[in-house]
Amino acid sequence: MKKVLVIDTSILCVFLKVPYMDDCGSFDDKWDYQRVAKKIDDEIKQKSFLVLPLATLIETGNHIAQANGERHAPATALSDIIKKAAMAKEPWTAFTFQSKLWTEENLIKLANKWPDLAASGLSIGDTTITDVAEFYAKAGYQVEILTGDKGLKAYEPTPKQINVPRRRKLT
Repeated sequence: MKKVLVIDTSILCVFLKVPYMDDCGSFDDKWDYQRVAKKIDDEIKQKSFLVLPLATLIETGNHIAQANGERHAPATALSDIIKKAAMAKEPWTAFTFQSKLWTEENLIKLANKWPDLAASGLSIGDTTITDVAEFYAKAGYQVEILTGDKGLKAYEPTPKQINVPRRRKLT
């Protein structure tokens, strides 16, 4: 089964070396540049697809633009990733696959479900990231949300089990 790695803002900021965002995660599960770069490199070697949700793109861009320190290098690196994703240049998947999530019907679904999720602490950006993860899971991919946020990680789709029919024993 082909794997999809859905990349969250926290991880992308570390990967792009956004100033003052050089690590993420909890004390017992810290993600720094070396760990993120190794994970992404390992996934590329395994031929996984990398998915950049629209929320991750917007949030990361905001963090870069508001950073105290070097902005041009991480902005250029993010721009390069966006171009690769726009052209579906492997390992990146095209944004157009996610366009189904932004239809009128799906935006209304998002608006209806988000208040309850917000009350539990899930941002609208994270909610759309879980929607992206579910979209790929329903399409038959093994999905991992790469994030330093345990709350978001908890919404990662569980792999679907394939039931293999058993043969009857002949006696």
